[in-house]
Amino acid sequence: MGDTLPDAVRAMFAAAVSDMYQAEAPRYRAMKTLVADVNRQTLAADRELARRLAENGDLQRLDVERHGAIRVGTAEELSTLRRLFAVMGMAPVGYYDLSVAGIPVHSTAFRPISDSALRASPFRIFTSLLRLDLIPDAEAREMATKILAQRDIFTPRCRALIEIFETRGFDDDEARAFVVEAKKTLRWDGRATVSSAVYQRLHATHPLLADIVCFKGPHINHLTLHALDIDAAHRAMAARDMNPKAIIEGPPRRHCPILLRQTSFKANPEPVAFIEEDGRRVSGAHAARFGEIEQRGAALTARGRAAYDRLLAEAQAAAPLAADGANARTFHDELSRRFAAFPDEWTALGRDKLAFFRYSADPRARPREWTARASLDDLLGAGALRAEPIVYEDFLPVSAAGIFRSNLGERGAEERVERADQRAFEAALGAPVLNELALYEEAETRSLAPSLQALGIENLAAPEPAKSG
Repeated sequence: MGDTLPDAVRAMFAAAVSDMYQAEAPRYRAMKTLVADVNRQTLAADRELARRLAENGDLQRLDVERHGAIRVGTAEELSTLRRLFAVMGMAPVGYYDLSVAGIPVHSTAFRPISDSALRASPFRIFTSLLRLDLIPDAEAREMATKILAQRDIFTPRCRALIEIFETRGFDDDEARAFVVEAKKTLRWDGRATVSSAVYQRLHATHPLLADIVCFKGPHINHLTLHALDIDAAHRAMAARDMNPKAIIEGPPRRHCPILLRQTSFKANPEPVAFIEEDGRRVSGAHAARFGEIEQRGAALTARGRAAYDRLLAEAQAAAPLAADGANARTFHDELSRRFAAFPDEWTALGRDKLAFFRYSADPRARPREWTARASLDDLLGAGALRAEPIVYEDFLPVSAAGIFRSNLGERGAEERVERADQRAFEAALGAPVLNELALYEEAETRSLAPSLQALGIENLAAPEPAKSG
């Protein structure tokens, strides 16, 4: 597999996990067919979009899952997952605090970093760590701690292969064996490791506590497909009685898409078997697994994110979304009204330093002396420099929490107090998380320098001060 071994292993792993989850969750398989239908219809109606996707090499990856999500219970599980995902060229990017939404976890996304790695296989895993410090019930905390201490989510062979890779790398046979063993870590096993009474006790404390603690491992709780038109996909889910969320999480529909929009079908109860104190298996049910759809737009700068967060908070304050989504239309209208203040034209997003762009010199432009010192706006306006928005490859904590809550059967009564603790998360992880904004800024900078060199420009004129707001 040569120099691209991490990319090849990640692609094999993504395909294996997709096959596994489709077999485990037939409703997800049906959703995959639905999204493929929507994408075909969208491409047929928009030839320019089809051309751009073909030129960028994205057409052949349309039906590939973009990410999955798992939840783990201990620092050791998280740190070993970091080592496991490193085999596949996936690094922890971003820190997400979900306590603000009453969800007792904090998270990161293990994902590829470079443009070439993302093109080879964009698969990533959103990984959450249980925060027992946010569980007020001391008895439930102690119960969960004891249960988690008794399990090992990794096979012995998986642990051995991680060590082999870290020592000398893999040959092809070891790479394939690793995919098989790593997949076992994420598979679903309906045989709970606790009694029905313990499950009910933990579920009553918090549904997510039961999902993380009561089973053999961090089963995939969802996989995510890429839709070219998420609004059409959302409508199609409703038309086919797939029980979608009431709203699409994230920004409203825009001419210039930004960040991330997500929707999902809600989790249905699945049969499980509890192990009673006397050794009997007793039938029950558990609901946590679902299917998700995403549509990605431009990565925003720190300034753009601040504006996004402010407008979203204003919409939520003005028209709080009901727990059952009963006022979804009112909330959507308010969201759209608020976001009318966010520029929806690429030139403005660049000029006001709200989004990140990847630059390239127009191949038809000849290096020449520019009158006075050229500014970025001068070059873009003259067509000598091209700017393409950099795709947002990460996640939104409010949207993630919304997806979590809609699939845990919660009624919104939990205390919602922000208690971020990135230092503790990184201690459990065994490494710092990468800053996603820094990655986008580096990508923009890397693209600009050679583009200016191709145009014969050494220094740009100082930009005009960005407008406030």
